[in-house]
Amino acid sequence: MTEHLIVNKPSSFAKPLRDLLGKVVGDSFTRQGFASAELVTRWTDIVGAEIAAHSEPIKIQWPRAAEPGARPPGTLVLRVEGPAAIEVQHLAAVICERVNRFLGWRAIERVALRQAPLRRASSRLAPRTDPAAAARIATSLPEIADEELRQALARLGAAIKRR
Repeated sequence: MTEHLIVNKPSSFAKPLRDLLGKVVGDSFTRQGFASAELVTRWTDIVGAEIAAHSEPIKIQWPRAAEPGARPPGTLVLRVEGPAAIEVQHLAAVICERVNRFLGWRAIERVALRQAPLRRASSRLAPRTDPAAAARIATSLPEIADEELRQALARLGAAIKRR
């Protein structure tokens, strides 16, 4: 009778998503002219909530260098909501200054705008439910022992009725 030797392979551990997608996402940002994804992911931190609410970076267009090894400043292309375009245009110098400060060198010389709806989900807060409606619904609910669950269900019911 032959014995079979069972070899236990070390179990593979799940890798963080950032490790798996980092290269793919990084390559995509590089094709758009971004040195790092942080300009996109931290846009609100860089330019401030007021500007970020109406704009998002699309790409950086780099001009050809006159001298080898020297990189002249580029143009930051922003997607901007139509009504806010004139305001963002007036803030172009502020945007350049804040982006350059974040990057640590004079990377951006000018800003170009493309009017289009923003791609990211709206950052506006959902309107609050009416507390009186939630209280009325809470009294109509059957006996629920957990008071927090009962109140949460009442708020949900009020939000659904509001729509």
